[in-house]
Amino acid sequence: AGAAAEARFISSAKGKGLFATRNIRKGETVFVERPVVSSQFLWNALYNYRACDHCLRALETAEENAQRLLGKSSLVLPHPEQCSIRKDLHQQCPRCQVTYCSAECRQAALEQYHQVLCLGPSRDDPTHPLNKLQEAWRNMHYPPETSSIMLMARMVATIKQAKDKEWWIKAFSQFCSKTANEEEEIAHKLLGDKFKGQLELLRLLFTEALYDESLSRWFTPEGFRSLFALVGTNGQGIGTSSLSQWVHACDALDLPMLQREELDAFIDQLYKDIEKESGEFLNCEGSGLYVLQSCCNHSCIPNAETSFPENNFLLHLTALEDIEAGEEICISYLDCCQRERSRHSRNKILRENYLFTCSCPKCLAQADDADVTSDEEEEGEGETDDAELEDEMTDV
Repeated sequence: AGAAAEARFISSAKGKGLFATRNIRKGETVFVERPVVSSQFLWNALYNYRACDHCLRALETAEENAQRLLGKSSLVLPHPEQCSIRKDLHQQCPRCQVTYCSAECRQAALEQYHQVLCLGPSRDDPTHPLNKLQEAWRNMHYPPETSSIMLMARMVATIKQAKDKEWWIKAFSQFCSKTANEEEEIAHKLLGDKFKGQLELLRLLFTEALYDESLSRWFTPEGFRSLFALVGTNGQGIGTSSLSQWVHACDALDLPMLQREELDAFIDQLYKDIEKESGEFLNCEGSGLYVLQSCCNHSCIPNAETSFPENNFLLHLTALEDIEAGEEICISYLDCCQRERSRHSRNKILRENYLFTCSCPKCLAQADDADVTSDEEEEGEGETDDAELEDEMTDV
């Protein structure tokens, strides 16, 4: 059928954008994209959110998932046949025991980056350079997580393993890059007040664990900072969940009315109970770099949205309304609540997190509005932190 969208250069200020190559109907999947590289967040993995080490598919059954999030091992889910997890297919790396959802994922990881990153028998050795790097990162970047040093480690490992190193270096270089002071701002955002000292410590540990002559620039202070900024700006959150897969499957069941009402009530209550116990941390979460998705610009009235309906790292971009051939396809970097706020508040979040001021039709229409936030907005001002942003990015 040919691609429904293509990336085009807009201007040096805006960089690239994604444009429809034909008419796209509301609800249509514009594309499904696999990341160039992805990785689960480190705290997420530490807290037993078990995911395939390659594609991030959740590995627990829906029932195990619900039991863990509830802290209640006696919970029984109805309709267990609606759970899509196939434990008989799971495989481990024979050397370091990380788990994959399938032989295909184990093989793909091995061929792309895992030979370099496999810890073998040193998996639990705190003095191993890769473990030191991960420990340092966890101590700098607490939940809610927005990025991972292991995404950068996988980029390096991919190039180290590649026969055609130039092809991969080029693949990574097409992601939007920033000027030195913008890079500094992003590093600051990810690491907080002590960012200079922390960045230098990370760089030294990163070098000790992964140094490679053919990539020597990435290990210099400037190169490391720009690698950091590349991941900070282009990283797309990924969220997977066996439980949400099960819920979607249950929603699709054709049931008699009374049973339908009972099941819906059970699911509603389950989510309420889980929220009390685990808050908003429901999903296996990580981030990835997606070539096409990273070309999507932001709009406060987006015509498309990203999701992960296959319970793995495959990103689906879906049209929220009819899009005409030649029209730009935009997603929102803000969640629903943030989009309802004043232009001033929206742009404050966008500037802090993505370093740009929005000029979408909604923002232009509100350009004459006062630059002050209303009282109720003032109160909400402190709440719009990375948690909400991340939550929007990883909606399953």
